[in-house]
Amino acid sequence: MEFEDILYENRNGVAWITINRPEKMNSFRGQTCDEIIKALNKAGYDKSVGAIVLAGAGEKAFCTGGDQSAHDGNYDGRGTIGLPMEELHTAIRDVPKPVIARVQGFAIGGGNVLCTICDLAICSEKAIFGQVGPKMGSVDPGYGTAFLARVVGEKKAREIWYLNKRYSGQEAVAMGLANICVPPEKLDETVQEWAETICERSPTAIAIAKRSFNMDTAHQAGIAGMGMYALKLYYDTDESREGVAALKEKRKPEFRKYAK
Repeated sequence: MEFEDILYENRNGVAWITINRPEKMNSFRGQTCDEIIKALNKAGYDKSVGAIVLAGAGEKAFCTGGDQSAHDGNYDGRGTIGLPMEELHTAIRDVPKPVIARVQGFAIGGGNVLCTICDLAICSEKAIFGQVGPKMGSVDPGYGTAFLARVVGEKKAREIWYLNKRYSGQEAVAMGLANICVPPEKLDETVQEWAETICERSPTAIAIAKRSFNMDTAHQAGIAGMGMYALKLYYDTDESREGVAALKEKRKPEFRKYAK
C-alpha cells in the first residue's frame, strides 16, 4: 500500500502513521484523510500490530487541521464538507486497537480534535494545543465539541472554543487532554514504550475495553453527522468566508458585519 501524504511503518508491532506534510504544518487535505483511514484499517486488522501511533512529521506540528489552501468555501476531497471527517473520526474510534497521539508541536484546530479522539495522547514539553475555528469562520460541531467536553469538562471545553487560547503540554495534561508530557528528546521513546506495553496485553480484552469506552459516547456520532451538514451550510455564508479572506489578506476578520 503506497501513500503520498503519510508514512506507514511497523515498529516492533506498533503501527506508526505519520502525516508527512511538514511544509503545510501537517494540515490535512482530502487525500490525507483518505490515506489515514486506509492506514488505520490496515493496522487495525493486522494481527502483527498491537497498537497504533498517530504522529506528524518534523518538529513544528502534530497537525494543524484542514489545509486552508485547499479551502475556498469547500475543501478538495469528498464528504459533507469536502473532507471525509466523519469517516476519519469514526475510523480512529472504531479501529479495535488503541490509537496514541504523539504530539511534538502544534495540535491546533482539526489536529486538536484528532488528539481528543485518540485513545491516549503523549506530548512533548514543546507541544501547543488549541482551537481556532471561531477566529477562522469554522467550528467542529461533533466530536471536537461534544466529546471534548467529556474529556476536559464542560467549562474548559467552552473556554477552549470561545476564547481560542493556546495551551502548553503541561496544561493539556492538567485538563485531561493529554496523558503525559515529557521532554522532547524522550517523546518517541515514551510513545514506543507505552505502545509496546499495550502490545503485551490481551488484544481481545483491549478491543472489548475500547468498544466499552466508546459505547457511552456512541450517540455523538449522530451529533457529528448532523453537525457536518450545519457546517456545510455555514461554509456557504459570507460570514464564514470572511475568515479565510482575512487570513489571506493578513488582517483581522470582521464577522459581525455579515451576521444575519
